[in-house]
Amino acid sequence: MRYELYYWPTIQGRGEFARLVLEEAAADYVDVGREAGPGQGDSALERVLARGAKGRRPFALPALKAGSLVISQTANILLYLARHHDLGPDEEATGHWALGLQLTLADWVTEVHDTHHPIAGSLYYADQRTEARRRARHFLAERLPLFLGYFETVLEHNPDGPDHLVGKRLTYVDLSLFQVLAGLRYAFPHAMRESESVHPRLGRLFDAVARRPRIAAYLASPRRLPFNQDGIFRHYPELDLPAS
Repeated sequence: MRYELYYWPTIQGRGEFARLVLEEAAADYVDVGREAGPGQGDSALERVLARGAKGRRPFALPALKAGSLVISQTANILLYLARHHDLGPDEEATGHWALGLQLTLADWVTEVHDTHHPIAGSLYYADQRTEARRRARHFLAERLPLFLGYFETVLEHNPDGPDHLVGKRLTYVDLSLFQVLAGLRYAFPHAMRESESVHPRLGRLFDAVARRPRIAAYLASPRRLPFNQDGIFRHYPELDLPAS
């Protein structure tokens, strides 16, 4: 089966979490927004939103078409792919634990986005710069250490060893944590250098994922778009300040 991934063609965004799983799984997929050609990506995406499957219209992207299914919501897409490509836990209770971690990562991603758009996504950054500076300061002082510390502890207490968040082998949650750390390193390089120095397990997981042959090939390819100022993770130097 050839998957169709529907997401905006010029940013990594939430679609990148699905791309990493598809790449690690060596799945046959087409990134519809990018394949549609210049100026055609948005219309292709709007078509899948309007069409849905059996009248079930996704609220927003990303969406994954798998045969007759159209699956929306990032965590839902990842869970489906993990089950079909052996990138999730086999045991039910552990599967729920993994999904809980993925949803916690989704909360984290939302908080990162809100550092540069704390008022409304429809406003330009310049229209909320003062509020963004205040929000980013709070995020760096309180929320970033909380999330980093939590996932460091999850690695530390994994009964199967600290190389993965869940179990003894790579799962979709490891790939998602890699993406969040990559985005944070881009958005807040100063703050992350300070924070990651006290969270060595996170750094080791990041490096291990980046070295995986399929992921390394993907990261080096043009399929991996660079971070930019239109996505979730944005670098504004005035926001990357010490918390104190």
